[in-house]
Amino acid sequence: MNNAAPGSTTFPLAAPAGKDSRAFETAPAGAVNQGPFDPAKWKYGSAFDAPAGSKIWNPVKLKMMQGGKVTGGTLFSSTDPALYCGMANAGYDFIWTEMQHDQHDWQAVSRMWRTCPTAKAVPGVRVAYTDEREIQHALDAGALVVVVPTVDTVEEAIEARNWTYFPPLGRRSNGGGQAFDPAMWGNVPGGYRNTINDNVVLVLMIETLEGLKNADAIAKVPGVTAVFAASGDLGNFSGYRQGTPDYERAINIVHDSAIKAGVRLCGPLAWRDRPDFTCFQAGSELAALARGVTAELGPLANTQAKPEVGPFASKP
Repeated sequence: MNNAAPGSTTFPLAAPAGKDSRAFETAPAGAVNQGPFDPAKWKYGSAFDAPAGSKIWNPVKLKMMQGGKVTGGTLFSSTDPALYCGMANAGYDFIWTEMQHDQHDWQAVSRMWRTCPTAKAVPGVRVAYTDEREIQHALDAGALVVVVPTVDTVEEAIEARNWTYFPPLGRRSNGGGQAFDPAMWGNVPGGYRNTINDNVVLVLMIETLEGLKNADAIAKVPGVTAVFAASGDLGNFSGYRQGTPDYERAINIVHDSAIKAGVRLCGPLAWRDRPDFTCFQAGSELAALARGVTAELGPLANTQAKPEVGPFASKP
């Protein structure tokens, strides 16, 4: 409750009833910010600082800081919590929940994430764009990895950063959500609000010629954890296929931007041996299922009998 003792709470610093307190021009005695109100000169308070000596509790952020290689398994279309949790305990570092190219809704995604929040892989998401609604829905639902596609300009990178981080670095609203629940991150050491800025992972995807032009500046935006060289769309937007000189030049531009900015470099899992790439998007749930069955069955995989007649007969 906002007022635990109705009628007995006092407000000694409140403006007098019916009077202009001149708060815009004059600060109360003891205020840190004195003089006329000026947002540009405002000294941000310490109420939401992480406690001294706080340690990183997001394993993906920790592994990236340690220089390890991070993998995200793609949950492309399923909304089944059991399948999500199966993937989350299969060995990935995070689950790349697909919200750009599939029709998931946030209610279904939230339900999956809260079913097994402390699975081996933490909840992550590729949102549709850099807007406040998408990114705050993701974070309030408990995402610890946020991937933002098609970042073309510094302004878009700053927007993505702003909605990912609480003040003073960003502009994320402190509106609650299941991320704050004790069953998810509400009981993390130091508290969720005070420590999430140090724990969230923000990945910006470079996918277009405009993005390549601005890659150096995009990668240097404070708060960016990694840039992702989008293997498919850099071909789509450049008109060249992997292995050709023009395509490889595009990938190397993203590579160089990450090196110069001191951030991590991401790409498809097929590039796990490519120099300096340390975070990867793996295949979808259906691809993982097929690979798992093939690995489990070994030489018995795909050895079905072939009737000469009926619906299972070989097509002429």
